[in-house]
Amino acid sequence: MQQALRRSSLVPAGFVVESAFCDTDTTVITVRPSQSVGLCPSCGTVSRRVHSQYRRRVRDLPLSGRTVELVIIARRFRCEAVLCRRQIFTERFAEGILAPSARRTTRLDGIVHHLGLALGGRPAAMFAKRLMLPVSNDTLLRVVRRRSRPPSDPLRVVGIDDWAWRRNYRYASIICNLERRRIVTLLPDRESATAQAWFANHPTIGIIARDRGGGYGEAAAKALPHAVQVADRWHLMENASRAFLDAVRKSMRQVRSVIGATRIDSELLTAAERIQYEGYLRREETNATILRLSKSGMAIKQIARQTGHSRKLVRQVVRGERNDVFRTRQSSLDMHLPWLDEQWASDCRNGAELWRRLTARGFRGSLRVVGEWATRRRRAEKADAKNLQRIPSARTIARLMTIGRDTLSKAETVTVAAVEAGVPTLVEAREIIAEFHLMIRRKTAADLTSWIERARTSLVASFGNGVLKDEAAVRAAITLPWSNGQTEGQITRLKLVRRQMYGRGNIDLLQARLIGAE
Repeated sequence: MQQALRRSSLVPAGFVVESAFCDTDTTVITVRPSQSVGLCPSCGTVSRRVHSQYRRRVRDLPLSGRTVELVIIARRFRCEAVLCRRQIFTERFAEGILAPSARRTTRLDGIVHHLGLALGGRPAAMFAKRLMLPVSNDTLLRVVRRRSRPPSDPLRVVGIDDWAWRRNYRYASIICNLERRRIVTLLPDRESATAQAWFANHPTIGIIARDRGGGYGEAAAKALPHAVQVADRWHLMENASRAFLDAVRKSMRQVRSVIGATRIDSELLTAAERIQYEGYLRREETNATILRLSKSGMAIKQIARQTGHSRKLVRQVVRGERNDVFRTRQSSLDMHLPWLDEQWASDCRNGAELWRRLTARGFRGSLRVVGEWATRRRRAEKADAKNLQRIPSARTIARLMTIGRDTLSKAETVTVAAVEAGVPTLVEAREIIAEFHLMIRRKTAADLTSWIERARTSLVASFGNGVLKDEAAVRAAITLPWSNGQTEGQITRLKLVRRQMYGRGNIDLLQARLIGAE
């Protein structure tokens, strides 16, 4: 059975409609409170003595494409308590209907709040205008800030990581509750003292997931010595792979020797490769100078001052991490080389014609690339064929040594076999890194101590020493289910919100939008 629509159902609960009229774009509804008493906000005494009346105008939800304005006939009451310092008070309304001094009803303010959370300032203001909710972008952001409430849940497991406010210039920190999968707070920087102060104010934290940087670990150890620190598993895997790549770079001279690519014929290089080769010779001279000073007993700081190079570069040369400084560039022709060899053998030696045929086969490179290959091949007919052998980069060697053998071509298999036979220390480093990856995947840390001893005497000694310094956190990362993946995901979400605001949101607004949307 259908019921007639009451006028009072169009307004918030607790009001009675007295009159209503519609203008071209506005509906004005005059209402009065349904209750007959007032509650003193100071002492809580119920009063029935009405002092006076006044009209209060507030916005409400739109109706039939028109904005709605409520004209509330509100009252002032006299407080009947003798000892109350407030003699006259204005009428208060129920929580969730209308706040004191508010210009919008609570239900309208909730929609404004969610628009600000979802869209920000100006986009939300334009969308609100289409919804017949006239509100400015400043008001939207002010509502978001005002209604922001930090989570009050007790923290037990948290994740902390840094994010770039402005890359290479300014960084901040994000802290997440890993149990509730929500952001707890944003810190204005990534200094150890800031994180330590925040940790000290939350003594209930028992597990802290972090990256492998030393700042957060040091802060957690000082503020919460009882807490278990967990290194991020993804960073452990990535650092291990990078350690093997560094080991390959240290061994590139031996690798070139065993694959027969120890000499570079500058006559066979293209113009771009010749410029790279000249830079390689200059860097080789720099390396020799730094190594000579290092062998004489000079400290890294003194070498940097005398040569004018950075400490990072000097340290890389001394540690043998800057040997692979010249390599021929990867070419878009690599996958077409067998076909080009066949065409060359069949007396098709014109670069333009080869490029046209390659284009018909789906090649998207330029004529210059094919022309340089033809020129190099023409010069090679007068030179030793071994000088044409392309020098694989350290990254390529590392990839070939770690992927499955069934995916390698015949030439790649021969290259890997030569490297494994000629550089056994590199094979040992690969086995050590593979064993570490396996420990993380299987979540077994029983062999971690023996693994560290073995790694510290190999080409990946630097990575092994790093694991030794952070052994407790690495062991926890292998055995415990917690990791910093959730925190990385929240950082991605934070960056999306920042892009919506064109990177101009302050940290308090970012925090209000991120926490309020959860």
